[in-house]
Amino acid sequence: MLGSWVLAVFCICLFLLLIRIQRPKNFPPGPEPIPIFGNLFQLNIKNPLKDFERFAERYGTVYSLYIGTRPAVVLTGLKAIKEALVTKSADFSGRPENLLVSHVTEKKGIVMADYGPGWKELRRFDLMTLRNFGMGKQSMEARILGEIEHMVARLDKNVGSTMNPQTLFHDTASNIIYLVLMSTRYDYEDKTLKEYVQMFTEISKIGNGPWGMIYDTLPVVRYLPLPFKRAFTNVKILKQKTADMINKHKMTRVPGQPRDFVDCYLDEIDKEVDGSPFGEMQLVMHLLDLHFAGTDTTANTLLTAFLYLTTHPDVQEKCQQEIDEVLAGKDHASFEDRHNMPYTQAVIHESQRIAKTVPLSVFHCTTRDTELMGYNIPKGTLIIPNLASVLSEEGQWKFPHEFNPLNFLNEQGQFEKPAAFLPFSAGPRTCLGEGLARMELFLVLVMLLRRFQFIWPQDEGAPDFTPVYGITITPKPYKMLLKLRQAAKEI
Repeated sequence: MLGSWVLAVFCICLFLLLIRIQRPKNFPPGPEPIPIFGNLFQLNIKNPLKDFERFAERYGTVYSLYIGTRPAVVLTGLKAIKEALVTKSADFSGRPENLLVSHVTEKKGIVMADYGPGWKELRRFDLMTLRNFGMGKQSMEARILGEIEHMVARLDKNVGSTMNPQTLFHDTASNIIYLVLMSTRYDYEDKTLKEYVQMFTEISKIGNGPWGMIYDTLPVVRYLPLPFKRAFTNVKILKQKTADMINKHKMTRVPGQPRDFVDCYLDEIDKEVDGSPFGEMQLVMHLLDLHFAGTDTTANTLLTAFLYLTTHPDVQEKCQQEIDEVLAGKDHASFEDRHNMPYTQAVIHESQRIAKTVPLSVFHCTTRDTELMGYNIPKGTLIIPNLASVLSEEGQWKFPHEFNPLNFLNEQGQFEKPAAFLPFSAGPRTCLGEGLARMELFLVLVMLLRRFQFIWPQDEGAPDFTPVYGITITPKPYKMLLKLRQAAKEI
């Protein structure tokens, strides 16, 4: 009996020795992986960002991890990320395969599509179309201000009481992006809107959460009925809802006379050019990409901003003084007003910095064998840009680890944006909706602060700034007390 146990242990040790993971030649250093599991057990799978900091301190700004048997390179700090994503962008702009996010999206749409001529054509179309429908123009501003009116009406009902803003900003951001995509908005109590927001939030938590990491690390468990299956279910439902909306949209469409993004895309499909990347299944995932990206990131940044504004009343008051001065005699704010509001601009950017809303960007992969900061990186290597590390990098910020608008103000009190401000990533894969997000954040924050005072409720105890980790980071649910400002009563 003892001999059998010794033989079994010997066979297991021999097996593990034979499958021992070997790093490629001149590959970045990193923690020793365990066969099959890689570095899974060396990471806090609920939130690995602290572990990433620890590894960078030990192994440097470019180091390796193993997701199961698959090698990955983590980029830390501004220098490493800029060299990879900007200087050598063609080498580092691929998208990985065989991960939860690539399987869920089927590598369709724009975010997870392969880097190449087809993707470049789709991205050019997206940028042009979003710009034509008002990104950075007055028409977009009017749509945002119109949605803010609905938002204010909703908040007016809560004046004098506390409320949980958890879905408020998601509902607003979702409506704004959908006005651009399909000329559609939903009432805040609409069941469809609630379902969209709930499913997007759940996909985000699964994607970069524990179950997403387990899915990526251990392919053998992918067929089991585990919680990551919910991401596939949600996407399937969202795809069907989106396809139904496109078909309904077609009924009122006039070819060549586009009203929105969908009409422009359908016009491209009608051209039937050989080798065209445009197609109806692509359009479905395209809309889901843009809807998710245009909802979750902006909403979570606003949640972070108002969490810090309620807990830093001095910052809120200084913003309101500046807003009152600049908007005196005006009915509403304009995006151009930002040039006269350096402090408010600083608060918005500081909220983005401290939120670290997309902490690890979207994973990249190398498109060919390449070199980075003295290391050899083989083609197909998973690349993880740690944007969170840049947004709190020592030496790049005056106050890297605390909420302080002075990070974006020079000695003369003028607004300045440091090079390390990369919440939208960098290079060819920079967030498509950056222009829309910037306008949205400014107009929402200014218009709400002009009318309301946001107060941390005394019975809520001490605020908890610990974020909830996922593809996007969000603050823990909190409540805020609303009061109508005297300045708002006088307008």
